[in-house]
Amino acid sequence: MSELRYTQDHEWIRVDGDTAVVGISSHAEKALGDVVFVELPEVGRKLDRGEPFGTVESVKAVSELFAPASGEVIAVNEELSSSPELVNEDPTGDGWFIKLKPFDSGALKELMDQAAYDAFLKDAE
Repeated sequence: MSELRYTQDHEWIRVDGDTAVVGISSHAEKALGDVVFVELPEVGRKLDRGEPFGTVESVKAVSELFAPASGEVIAVNEELSSSPELVNEDPTGDGWFIKLKPFDSGALKELMDQAAYDAFLKDAE
């Protein structure tokens, strides 16, 4: 499993073989509060980098989700339908949203690694 890369919108992406797994950061999950509903795209949908692909609703707000890379949705986390709290419990693990394939691996170089993301969050304070 490779490292997470982050967007300025607080999504993360992790390459797992020839698939990219996408979710939201721990920072975003904490800012949202208790997640009560997640709307995800249909399998087979083609996404462009930066395109909205769903929403996450919490007790505080509804936030759009944006694709950190281009690709075709090959899986969605069905468990989130009945257990949206997984996003809060394990945002970078079991709380993932979608899997993409194929994707633009070049786009990953433009995303932040953990150190850069931490600095981005600190600058935003």
